[in-house]
Amino acid sequence: MNILQINSSVRASASHSKHLNQVIVERVLSAHPEANIVSRDLAQTPQPVLDEQALQALFTPADQRNAEQQARVALDDALIAEIQAADVVVIGAPMYNFGVSAQLKNWVDAIARAGVTFRYGQNGPEGLLTGKKVYVVLTRGGMYRNTPNDSQMPYLKSVFGFLGMTDISFIYAEGLAMGPDAEAAALASAKQQIEELVSA
Repeated sequence: MNILQINSSVRASASHSKHLNQVIVERVLSAHPEANIVSRDLAQTPQPVLDEQALQALFTPADQRNAEQQARVALDDALIAEIQAADVVVIGAPMYNFGVSAQLKNWVDAIARAGVTFRYGQNGPEGLLTGKKVYVVLTRGGMYRNTPNDSQMPYLKSVFGFLGMTDISFIYAEGLAMGPDAEAAALASAKQQIEELVSA
């Protein structure tokens, strides 16, 4: 089994999403101690934003790319190879300004490549990243679950489903900025969700 662990918080040791992300990984490992883990911290090693130069590199035939274009495409290729090899994907996704972090969005833009991780056929789009279990930890300062202000869950569910990853479990830790008691309750709730959702 291959586990891909993605952290997208800009915080280091104080990150709740990283902590809960690790709890999930350790629970999966308790059942599969032989599993291989690839861990990527998108704040420590940020993926470049998708800009015009990146698009030009991606749309240039591989044998015609210059050295700079080859290097840029190689950054995305590395992330695609990681997600393709993964059986279990664990993502820490803190809420920043009602959405996912820029770091996580850049990662999504990198792995979503036509003809590689999805394709268009006669029946429409087809996701090619199938057969994976995905866990997403959603950490928020306030309370947004099941409200119009929760853009994270619908977005991630849509984009991962588009890529073929439809077996997704979301773990919520909300109210983290609403005082010590609310923070403790949120973390306890999230850990209980992990106990219920993650196979051990």
